[in-house]
Amino acid sequence: MLNTILSLFFKKRLSQIERFKNHPFEAQEIWLQKLISDGQYTCFGQAHHFKEIKTAAQFRERVPVMPYEKIFPYIERSMRGEKNVLWPGRHMWFSKSSGTTNARSKFIPVTKASLHDCHFKGGLDLYSIYISSYESSNLWKGKGLGIGGSHQANEWDPSGRSRYGDISAILMQCSPAWARLIRSPSLPVALLSNWEEKIKLMAQETARQNITHIAGVPTWTVLLLQHLLKQENKNSIEEIWPNLEVFFHGAVSFAPYKNLFQSVIKRPDMRYWETYNASEGFFGVQDVPNASDMLLLLDHGIYYEFIPLEEMEKEFPAVLDLSQIEAGKNYALVISTNGGLWRYLIGDTIKFTSTKPFRIKVSGRTKHFINAFGEEIIVENAEEAITRACEKTGAVMANYTAAPVFLDKGKQGGHEWVIEFHRRPENMQAFVEALDDTLRQVNSDYDAKRTGDLALLKPKVHVVKENTFYQWMKQRGKLGGQNKVPRLSNSREYLEEILSLNSG
Repeated sequence: MLNTILSLFFKKRLSQIERFKNHPFEAQEIWLQKLISDGQYTCFGQAHHFKEIKTAAQFRERVPVMPYEKIFPYIERSMRGEKNVLWPGRHMWFSKSSGTTNARSKFIPVTKASLHDCHFKGGLDLYSIYISSYESSNLWKGKGLGIGGSHQANEWDPSGRSRYGDISAILMQCSPAWARLIRSPSLPVALLSNWEEKIKLMAQETARQNITHIAGVPTWTVLLLQHLLKQENKNSIEEIWPNLEVFFHGAVSFAPYKNLFQSVIKRPDMRYWETYNASEGFFGVQDVPNASDMLLLLDHGIYYEFIPLEEMEKEFPAVLDLSQIEAGKNYALVISTNGGLWRYLIGDTIKFTSTKPFRIKVSGRTKHFINAFGEEIIVENAEEAITRACEKTGAVMANYTAAPVFLDKGKQGGHEWVIEFHRRPENMQAFVEALDDTLRQVNSDYDAKRTGDLALLKPKVHVVKENTFYQWMKQRGKLGGQNKVPRLSNSREYLEEILSLNSG
């Protein structure tokens, strides 16, 4: 009965999804006007004369694009308990996210409005679309396994009332009744701060439950599944959870991890469904089975703008609205939200795969690329290259990062990769060849620099022992789903640390 009731509940959302798919510009205009209206009496709104803003053009003129460093003073005031700074009222929750392993953390305000009109609404859309795609789904006959983080008291707040933590932990703590009905493990286990203890207790608690779906980051989810197999002495997860049908994943590209998941979940009809849910908002969800792109969510308390990637280094880059974008181009994402972020440069880059409706892929990070020699390698290029190299050589990748080898006296430049394999390539030389060839195919700048070893030599690949990346993240205090290994960097800092750890 619960399965039937919930399925009907989620189907009701489909008509609203169709509305913003068919009328994207109207949906965005409505949200822009609402955001400006709601924010006009805040400190930020008064400082930028929101009461005088009537159009998107005026909004762009009055409010500058805000990287984290510029908006943080407002966030800090909110964290210290001040009201009406970025959004009406007082912020009680802040999402702590580094996005990478950088030492500095970001604190993103999470309001009641952003929780209900963005994050929870996006989750509702995810389930609605999935159920409509698979009418015979038995998703609600069991529970959904969520791998969350933790939260703690905000020590900056003298009242002690506000808290900060991983967005996954905040969503679990504040989740509506319908979500709590279908979630596992229990909240005390899900919110444990000790990651290693959490993995053990999650495996113990869920091993005898009927888990039908999982939601989480691939990197950390697979660690739980591997631990569960050892605990239960099984060869495949469906021996433990025979009704498991889908993994809702996000935060990092799934393509390099697919073979790794298929090594622990061996059922051929297992489904993998992509989402784009960040600390700052729920931005996208896969809406077509077996697709590799996502529907951009346009009716969720967010107004979107886009900076063409080639404009990013300019002092005054062009900033486009949804009506001006082109399919196939990379853009840096700029958002204004009902969480109190205004023209915020989130740091992600996206590529539009379609404009009717608007569908996207996450292509990388504005600060995570290799461009030491004009090659402009972005994360999307690296993910495709390592995925193809694994496919061609029978390898299964567990984790990786890459950095440049800088020019030196008598030495040419190149790229150096550190890779941890779950299953090593059958032929390491063939793997490197495939990696290099694919990068040349997908990136003409890289190809030009590689021609005749003109500016770049063939990549150098280091294979590190099992759990090296896990130990590196643990050493830096970055265990858990909100922390991601930086795939590409123009600095050699991460690469050198990992190689040093591996040789120790």
